[in-house]
Amino acid sequence: MAAVFFFRTAAFSLDVRFWWKQIGMTMALGLAIGSGRSVAESRFQPRVMIVSTFEIGADSGDKPGEFQFWVEREGLTNSVRVPGMDHVVRYRDDGLFGCVSGTTVRCAEQLLLLGVDPRFDLTHTYWLINGIAGVNPEYASVGSAAWARWVVDGDLAHEIDVRESPSDWPYGILPLGGREPNKAVDPPPWAPKLMAWELNPGLVQWAYQLSKGISLPDSPGASKHRQSFTSWPMARLPAQIIVGDCLASGRYWHGLHQNQWASDWVRIHTHGEGRMVMSDMEDHGLMSALHRLAGIDRTDARRVLVLRTGSNFTVPRPGQSAAESLHEEYAGMRPALEAAYLAGSVVAHALLSDWPRYRDELPAAPSP
Repeated sequence: MAAVFFFRTAAFSLDVRFWWKQIGMTMALGLAIGSGRSVAESRFQPRVMIVSTFEIGADSGDKPGEFQFWVEREGLTNSVRVPGMDHVVRYRDDGLFGCVSGTTVRCAEQLLLLGVDPRFDLTHTYWLINGIAGVNPEYASVGSAAWARWVVDGDLAHEIDVRESPSDWPYGILPLGGREPNKAVDPPPWAPKLMAWELNPGLVQWAYQLSKGISLPDSPGASKHRQSFTSWPMARLPAQIIVGDCLASGRYWHGLHQNQWASDWVRIHTHGEGRMVMSDMEDHGLMSALHRLAGIDRTDARRVLVLRTGSNFTVPRPGQSAAESLHEEYAGMRPALEAAYLAGSVVAHALLSDWPRYRDELPAAPSP
């Protein structure tokens, strides 16, 4: 049985690339027949694709989610529907596109559908994952923006209730294949790879250098909320733009103990290089989808940026329980949405304005 399983697994692995291309060709034929046009005539070539995870109500004119400022302020008035995606893809003629992937790790499914739609040529597209997150008060305050060097998967783990774990364990979550928390181990052969995605460091630094001087907006509510976090000096500072990494998990976790787990998790899965600054529910799904699309030559994983902004802290304020804090209104919601657009749009505009260069040459910050 083991030999048969190995053979079938190897054969499946070798055939993945072939079958994805067959799927793309089949979709292309169907779309071409249905539209009466050739695939080449139907092709979109996004230069920058903004990936938001949710919108509230309409795309313009009401309470904003992550997508609305991009639609309103960038004039994304054209739209195309991708079969299987919940939301239309919006764009303008100079190559700025935007999509709504949906929330949680299930967002990967919708991004894959976009990625294999044969009407889209994504081989030179820059992807900007752009949205709000929980922010670790050890490193930044609400309203702050962080360009990620690492995205870490917080879902794949062994877990037991902390009440049943050994007394010296800080929490009941440990790496797959591990015997105790907070220790890096090689994952078992059956476990999915990767646990951490490293983004193109030159591109990340270029984006940070372009945007770091932007003055970020504030609100009375966000300012007041910051000052209540007396145990964390960085949490009380005005919003700023930094480089900081993302932990992504389908579980919406919260609290001091979980924050310690998340910080440890990022550290061990990045070999000590990463620091957990932002927490969200989508980025591991989005990164996995983009890397799989890169594996079948549909896109370029070196052209991916992740910008997350803090709408709320990942821990309660002093004197408040985690349960009380969990469903508290996001004090930094509006500043975080503004920061995501302001910092992200500077980078998008730079890519578009010098497209003849950046189509083939990846931006990179100059060496120090």
